[in-house]
Amino acid sequence: MAVFSRCSRAATAVKSPNAAAVAAFSHVIRPLFHSFSSSTLDPETDLNRNKPAGLGTLKREPKGRNVQWVFLGCPGVGKGTYASRLSNLVGVPHIATGDLVRDELASSGSLSSQLKEIVNQGKLVSDEIIIDLLSKRLEKGEAKGESGFILDGFPRTVRQAEILEGVTDIDLVINLKLREEALLAKCLGRRICSECGGNYNLASIDIKAENGRPGMHMSSLPPPPECASKLITRPDDTEEVVKNRLRIYQSTTRPVEDFYRSRGKLLEFDLPGGISESWLKLLHALNLEDHGNKQSAAA
Repeated sequence: MAVFSRCSRAATAVKSPNAAAVAAFSHVIRPLFHSFSSSTLDPETDLNRNKPAGLGTLKREPKGRNVQWVFLGCPGVGKGTYASRLSNLVGVPHIATGDLVRDELASSGSLSSQLKEIVNQGKLVSDEIIIDLLSKRLEKGEAKGESGFILDGFPRTVRQAEILEGVTDIDLVINLKLREEALLAKCLGRRICSECGGNYNLASIDIKAENGRPGMHMSSLPPPPECASKLITRPDDTEEVVKNRLRIYQSTTRPVEDFYRSRGKLLEFDLPGGISESWLKLLHALNLEDHGNKQSAAA
């Protein structure tokens, strides 16, 4: 569709997230979201801070109604892991802007050199670049007949949240939280198989309870034997870069939590440990069950 190419170029050309960027993004994604007919949540749902409650039954119409969710959380908290699992469970695409950025880097496309410098320094990618990449991904999804979504990595700024709010309704924003020492260890332990692209984590985290805070154990996620010799570390997973990303998150993305909290759409979920300790509790907080895979919590 020609309109997508024109709007993507327009969004990329804008130097700051002003009215032109908003208009470009709106023209790109409004036709897509028009057919997505969002799910509705029980209006009596309790989304109080630090008290993830059951969300009531997710009401889904028989035709064309799929959830429209957003995942928030510090870098390395596990947004991609849990968003991907929920994506499979509720049958909507998981769209991770981090993956879009990495795909663009690997493609040697027009943005790759600019992105490489930004990512390696742990900086946030600009609104214009993210909007351009997300617009292209949504266009491909529309062509395949996708409906609904779970966004991971967007919005990261209040401005992005305002743009998104202007073109579609978000049903729920799930904010994953994890202690900073565990976050740092997880980021430094991440590995990727250079051949199959599989994600693994070599960090085994064992934090003792102290000063009234509960202990935490997170097992490593080792690769299968065929990938063990092919592991690589992401260039941005160094201690200096990770700490910088956390600082940027605190100053830039924390306000996004307040944005959605004020609208009654924020579910704050403190991860009690690794996947085996957290997955079923997250499903309980969302009032969902994983009937199709009883072993998923331990995977």
